[in-house]
Amino acid sequence: MAYIGLLSDTHCIFDECLRDFFAPVDEIWHAGDFGNIETVEAIARFKPLRGVYGNCDDKNIRLCQPPVQWFTIEGMKILMMHIGGYPGRYDYKALQLIHAHRPDIFICGHSHILKVINDKSLNMLTINPGAAGIQGFHNVRTALRFKIEEGTIKDMEVGEWERKINY
Repeated sequence: MAYIGLLSDTHCIFDECLRDFFAPVDEIWHAGDFGNIETVEAIARFKPLRGVYGNCDDKNIRLCQPPVQWFTIEGMKILMMHIGGYPGRYDYKALQLIHAHRPDIFICGHSHILKVINDKSLNMLTINPGAAGIQGFHNVRTALRFKIEEGTIKDMEVGEWERKINY
């Protein structure tokens, strides 16, 4: 079993509420827009990190985080990128990668809107954890945690916090 913490669009924030929420997870996945290299390093010191860079991330982050992650964990194929869209409105590049890799779970960020949608037409779960930072139009900071075991995702929980820094 793998216990996963998922966040996106931190924009330089990895504070106490996020650390508390992710304390029990095995690893953290970040779907882009870390904000600065210090945030990448803080998350990686806290838990093993798998991430992708986002459109707001600079060259330092792009040197240590790829644009796309494609991997298998507990029998599930995962595709992660920053700009992805959602069923019926996927970004063109995302849709090409989805058709090429046929993931079980497609993860993206960018929109700052939490969405978990079962895309029946492509037989995959599309997940956007929303925005864990304080920059942007969102009113509530969000992140997810869930378990993946033997080809099944389960026990998904949403973390929600006020749009302020909690140190």
